[in-house]
Amino acid sequence: MVEEILRRIKDKTAEIGIIGLGYVGLPLAREFLNSGFIVTGFDIDEEKVGAINGGRSYIDHISSDFISTYVSRKKLRASGDYGELKKSDAVIICVPTPLGTHYDPNLEYVVNSVRSIAKHLRRGHIVVLESTTYPGTTDDILLGILEESGLRAGEDFFLGYSPEREDPGNRDFSTKRIPKIVSGVTNNCRAVIAGLYSEVIDTVVPVSSTKVAESAKLLENIYRAVNIALVNELKIILAKLDIDVWEVIEAANTKPFGFHAFYPGPGLGGHCIPIDPFYLTWKAREYDIHTRFIELAGEINSSMPYYVVSTAIKALNSVGKSIRDAKVLVLGAAYKPDVDDMRESPSLKLMDLLLYEGADVSYNDPYIEVLPPTRKYAFDMRSMVLTPENLTSMDLVVIATNHSCYDWDLIASNSNLILDTRNALSGAGIVKDKIWKA
Repeated sequence: MVEEILRRIKDKTAEIGIIGLGYVGLPLAREFLNSGFIVTGFDIDEEKVGAINGGRSYIDHISSDFISTYVSRKKLRASGDYGELKKSDAVIICVPTPLGTHYDPNLEYVVNSVRSIAKHLRRGHIVVLESTTYPGTTDDILLGILEESGLRAGEDFFLGYSPEREDPGNRDFSTKRIPKIVSGVTNNCRAVIAGLYSEVIDTVVPVSSTKVAESAKLLENIYRAVNIALVNELKIILAKLDIDVWEVIEAANTKPFGFHAFYPGPGLGGHCIPIDPFYLTWKAREYDIHTRFIELAGEINSSMPYYVVSTAIKALNSVGKSIRDAKVLVLGAAYKPDVDDMRESPSLKLMDLLLYEGADVSYNDPYIEVLPPTRKYAFDMRSMVLTPENLTSMDLVVIATNHSCYDWDLIASNSNLILDTRNALSGAGIVKDKIWKA
C-alpha cells in the first residue's frame, strides 16, 4: 500500500484536504496547488468558504487572482461539509490551538477535526496535524480517536505530525522554502508523510517520533519568547539608567559570534509566541515540573502593554495633560509590520488599557480598515486617515506597529507628542522632548 500511495503522490493524482483556511492552511494550499495537486479546503467559517469559492482572498499576501485562477480551473474549492473528507487522500489539520482562561491548552478545534475525519476514515488515508500542541498529542489523542474506526495506523492509514512554521509577511522565506519537520506514529507513516511534503517543500526533515516534532515546534517559540522577555526587561532597566536599549542591542549585534539580536516591543503578538510556550508548561505540571523560565518570560512579556500605558501617562503629564479624555492615536493594529494579522496583537491590549484609563482612542492601520471582533475584544473602530490635520489633533501618537509604508516624516512633523515602542523614529531628527520610548 505504501508504494501505491507514494506513486499517487508523485503523479499528483492524490487529492489534498486542508482543515482550517487561515494563515497556515491557505498558504499551504497554495503550495500544493502550485505543485499540481487538487485541493479542497474545509472551514467552519462560512465567510471564508464563500470567499474562496467566489475567488477572493482574505489574506493580504495571497492574491485574489491566485485564488480565482485555481477555482476557475476546478483545482481549488472550499467546503463546510466535512462529509466530503472521504474524497481527500491526505487530510492536513491547520486549526487554532488557543489557551483557555487559566492558560491550559484548548484542543477543541483539533479534537473536533479529528472526530470528523474519523467518521470518514478509509484505507490509504493520510492524516497530518500541523497545529501547535504539547508533546504526546498525536500519539495519545489523535491515534486513539482514529483507530476507533477499526483501522490501524501504519497499515491501513497514515498518521503524523508536521509543525507549521508560517511567518506572515516574510518575503525571504515562503512556505515552500521553510524546511519542514515531518514525523509519523510508525515508520511507514513517516515515510508516506515525508513523501507527501517532499512534493511541495524544498527541504523535508524527518525526525524519530511525533513527540520530537511537537517538542521542536515548542522549542522554537520558547526560545524566542524567553529572549524577547530578556530584552523587554532590559528595556525597563536601561530606561531608568537613561540608556537607549536599541543602541545597546545594535552595539552588541556587531559581535560576529555568540550573539543573536532580539528586540523589545509593546508586548507579544501572533498566534505562536504568546501561546505556544504555555502548552509545555501545562504538560510539565503533569510531571510536577515547574517551567520557571517559560513562566517568567510570559509574565514579563504580558506586562509590556501595562508598561507602555504607564509611560503614556508620564509622557502626557510632562506636557500638563491627563490620560483621561486625552486623544490618543495608536499606529498599527497588526501584531507585526506589513501584515493584516491581528492574532494576539499587543495593540489591542494597549487600546483596551487606554480606554480603561479614560482616553479617547483612535487607531490607524493601512492593512486593517475595520477592527473585527476577536475572542477577547470587540472594538467598534475604523482606521483613521493619516493627515496632518488628524495627527495634529491628537494629544499623543503611540507607535505600536512599524509598518514600512508609514510616512515617518509626516508623522514626526505633525504629531504633538509621540510614544515610540518600536524605535521607528530613530534618526528621524525630531525634537527629543517630543518623543518618548517604551
